[in-house]
Amino acid sequence: MGNTDTKLNFRKAVIQLTTKTQPIEAKDDVFWDQFWSESVQSAQDVFTLIPAAEIRALREESPSNLATLCYKAVEKLVTAADNLCNTHVQQQTALNCVRLLTRILPYIFEESDWRGFFWSSLPGKSGDETDSEGENMPLSQSLISALCDLLFCPDFTVSAGKKSGPDNPEDLQSIDSCEYIWEAGVGFAHTPSHVPQHDYNRTEILKLLLTCFSQTMYMPASEVHLNPNKWIQYFTSADNRHALPLFTSLLNVVCAYDPVGYGVPFNHLLFTDSREPLVEVALQLLIVSLDHDFREPANDDTSEKGLPSNLFINYLSRVHREEDFSFILKGFTRLLNNPLIQTYIPNSTKKVQFHQELLIFFWKICDYNKKFMFYVLKSSEVLEVLVPILYHLNDARADQSRVGLVHIGVFILLLLSGERNFGVRLNKPYTASVPMDIPVFTGTHADLLIIVFHKIITTGHQRLQPLFDCLLTIIVNVSPYLKTLSMVASTKLLHLLEVRYTGQVNLCM
Repeated sequence: MGNTDTKLNFRKAVIQLTTKTQPIEAKDDVFWDQFWSESVQSAQDVFTLIPAAEIRALREESPSNLATLCYKAVEKLVTAADNLCNTHVQQQTALNCVRLLTRILPYIFEESDWRGFFWSSLPGKSGDETDSEGENMPLSQSLISALCDLLFCPDFTVSAGKKSGPDNPEDLQSIDSCEYIWEAGVGFAHTPSHVPQHDYNRTEILKLLLTCFSQTMYMPASEVHLNPNKWIQYFTSADNRHALPLFTSLLNVVCAYDPVGYGVPFNHLLFTDSREPLVEVALQLLIVSLDHDFREPANDDTSEKGLPSNLFINYLSRVHREEDFSFILKGFTRLLNNPLIQTYIPNSTKKVQFHQELLIFFWKICDYNKKFMFYVLKSSEVLEVLVPILYHLNDARADQSRVGLVHIGVFILLLLSGERNFGVRLNKPYTASVPMDIPVFTGTHADLLIIVFHKIITTGHQRLQPLFDCLLTIIVNVSPYLKTLSMVASTKLLHLLEVRYTGQVNLCM
């Protein structure tokens, strides 16, 4: 009953905010504190109690109140970061501010006149809080800096160190976040203790960062190239002192995740997995950050001058140790093969569903770090990449909504097929029992590749036709290294040649 009353109070505050036509004073803390008090306990509450229509109405009818709400929420987050955020009240306030901004930001981005709002300055900043140009720090930079600080806040998102007394940092600015990387792996050997609540808090903050980065989605395509995403630009620049530990934390959390664990049947039904939501949003954040290369093209005179480089791309390209490559590749293949796991008891093993993000991430790594790609090609685990890709290509071939998944899978195989080692590895016998609707055969991984490609070309969605030449090119690339083909694959290959030269597809094959 008490929880219902607090939600009702929050709802009343929302109604009061959206119905008032007169600006509400920013100094009225009693009113504004209602939005980040303990009235709500989850992001779902915030999304339910603040309907989209009311946010748009607030934006159109009371823009000053919406602006003040955003200012106050960012101000609370900055204050939380300055005060270590080590009490329950401070942590709850910070989380509710994060949830509130996650809810509001998309409706700010969808209106072109509001897109520059977060790049204005916080009102009332003192002179000593200015940047090098003597101007106040934009609201967006204050927000990102505070969120990055909170991602390495002891007892909130990371476990506190064992230091005590005067050695304890007095604020988050003095913390060396490289000592608080979330997971062992690349560049970090220590395995931190796992606290589920920390995972939940990290997830909520990362979702807000991802929401901030989504501004590009609301811009016309003609403007995207001319206006780099300044949120990501700042997040991945040297101005963000947490760039390296953040990149390492995100990478290690993704690659160290094992959804099966000790293999106890139905463990995902008995226990709540706090790590999976974190891994999914961390993977998405990595992809989005790596997708924005702010370096100036060599021969493009129209590009904006003086853009800082993307440190995430820089760090990824500099990974070079074999043990790091092994860690990344094993983590990637473990997650990519997870949906293919077969057990005697149906649904007894946890299955993750972010294979499309994994494939995009793999493409990014191969694109920015050629040493990693060559490591994959010389490793026997390259077939652990091939089989799940073929599985997803076959599974998505007739689904128009998954055309993008097919594209990225084909492009990865096209990239790998250009190397001799990939073709040689295809001669390994295929003994797995992956559930695919293809003819039964006894042969090698090359047979599997040809049979799946035949299935895509003959029964795939018509929007996949531009990829047919790529599929045939892959076969051409690997053909010099194949030692044998099964009867089934040989028949399919002959049919592909017939289709290629006659332009007619005989589905009876």
